[in-house]
Amino acid sequence: MKVVGVIPARYASTRLPAKPLHPIAGKPLVQWVWEAASRAQTLNELVVATDDERIAATARGFGAEVAMTPAECPSGTDRVAAALEGREADIAVNIQGDEPLMPAENIDACVRALLSQPDAAVSTPMVPLNHAADLEAPHVVKVVTDSRGWALYFSRSPIPNRSRLTPEETAATRPLAMKHLGLYVYRRDALKAFVAMKPSRYELIEKLEQLRFLEAGYRILMVPVTGDSIGVDTPEDAEAVERMLAARG
Repeated sequence: MKVVGVIPARYASTRLPAKPLHPIAGKPLVQWVWEAASRAQTLNELVVATDDERIAATARGFGAEVAMTPAECPSGTDRVAAALEGREADIAVNIQGDEPLMPAENIDACVRALLSQPDAAVSTPMVPLNHAADLEAPHVVKVVTDSRGWALYFSRSPIPNRSRLTPEETAATRPLAMKHLGLYVYRRDALKAFVAMKPSRYELIEKLEQLRFLEAGYRILMVPVTGDSIGVDTPEDAEAVERMLAARG
C-alpha cells in the first residue's frame, strides 16, 4: 500500500490573506506543517498542493515536493484529489495546511488504523474535550461515535447534549465530548467518490464536509489520540501557535 500525504495550501484566505506564507517564529506556516508531517513514519511521499507560484517557490525552497493544482478547487479535499491525479497512491492523507501543531504520531495512528480496518473508507483523529467553553464553541468540531469507534455524527453544536444533567452528573461523565481534529486518511476510491458527489444536506447546514461521507453511507473510523492541535485562521491564532512553539523550545 502506497501512502501519500498531501498538504493543501491555498493562497486566498478571507480572514488571513496569504495564510500559508504567514510567518510564525521565523518560518512560513506551510513549512511548520511540512516539517511536522515529515516526521510521520507511515508516509511514502509528502506533497504540498497549491494553486499559487509564490507558495510553490517557498515550498521548494525548504525542500518540499510541489503539485500545482487548479485555483478553482472548492475545498482542500478536492485539492488533495487534484494533486494525486497521475500519481500512484492507495491511501491519501489530507494534512491540513493550517495545522502546524498536528503531531506526526496522529498521522501514523490514523494510517495504521485505516490499514487494519478493511471496512473503513476514512480514518480521522479525536481527542477528549473537557472544557465547557470548547463544547459551546462553533469552531471546535464535536463528534459522537458508536461503541466500536465508527462516527455517527459531527457537529459544531454541543453533542452530546448535556443540558439536562446536574453538575454532579456532568462531573461524573468526563470527557464532556470528543473533539474532532482536522486530519483525514482516505482510501483512494473513497476520495474519488467524494469529489464526484455534490455537497450533502447536513454538510451544507454544519459546514463540515466529512458529513458528505456519512450521508453517502461511507464509514469513518475515529481514532483516539493524545496530541491535540489548533488551526490557524487569524493573526491571533498565529500568535497563540508562536507562544506554544516557544513553550516547547
